[in-house]
Amino acid sequence: MAISTFSVRMESDVKNELDKICAQLGLNTSVAINIFARTVIREKRIPFEISLATGKTAGANAFQALRKQAKANGVQGMSLSEINSEIDRARGKNEMLCSD
Repeated sequence: MAISTFSVRMESDVKNELDKICAQLGLNTSVAINIFARTVIREKRIPFEISLATGKTAGANAFQALRKQAKANGVQGMSLSEINSEIDRARGKNEMLCSD
């Protein structure tokens, strides 16, 4: 496999902080960038959210994160009564486990 050189311009303080964090993780910056590139290729996307500032509050951001998690877990469309039923079932199982 041929190796290519990749040059990136960034502010010195950003590079220094990146180098420091990579070193703490046991990596060098080149390895970290290769991990990023391979993740982009494997997932066919940037592996983190990139968005314009929309003035969202921390609460709105937390709510959006919960919605993503619910979608990933397949429970996004559940009604409140369905959610409460799930909670009751889980509590019932926990109570049975604790009473043994």
